[in-house]
Amino acid sequence: MEQQQLKNIVEAALLAAGRPMSIEQLLGLFGDSERPERADLRAALDALQEDYAERGIQLKEVASGWRIQVREELSNWLSRLWQDRPARYSRALLETLALIAYRQPITRGEIEDIRGVSVSSNIMRTLMERGWVRIVGHRDVPGRPGMYATTREFLDYFGLKRLEDLPPLAEIRDLDSINVELDLGLAEPASELPQEEVAEDEEEAHAEPAEDADRA
Repeated sequence: MEQQQLKNIVEAALLAAGRPMSIEQLLGLFGDSERPERADLRAALDALQEDYAERGIQLKEVASGWRIQVREELSNWLSRLWQDRPARYSRALLETLALIAYRQPITRGEIEDIRGVSVSSNIMRTLMERGWVRIVGHRDVPGRPGMYATTREFLDYFGLKRLEDLPPLAEIRDLDSINVELDLGLAEPASELPQEEVAEDEEEAHAEPAEDADRA
């Protein structure tokens, strides 16, 4: 198979799939007699990356594979494509997500000890419903609280290939700026995001106490 044809097939597949595709999934598009070598497939991906170097879209490798996406720096313009705005996540939710990402696996009680306030159940439910967080085990202490960690979907959504690609904590100065990135919804249009605002009060004055089973 000619390299140009292979590149066209890969490009069309990624556009049609609308989700990341791994090397194995891309190879699965071909019959036994026409299946390219892995090296040829990677060369096609590299060629596509070069093609998109000066364009408004890019080919990027994330945790689940390769995907074609719009460039983040164009979010101010592209966000106007959707009438409905995506949810604006509270600082409390973003702090909780950051702690899970950087300190995983971590229990709800440990998050509360670090933040100094109770973590609302709405926050944990939102993170799990978004598919960004999951329970990966239980701490071997009384009550056996669940230990939370991030998911492959979390990495995909934030355009990361692995946890090591997270920015150093010293670079995270303003958690509210993360909401700017979420406005674009890199992996999905705003119409598919929850339309109601996540309504945790930053002071969490009325946040419900954590359940015993979730505390360390």
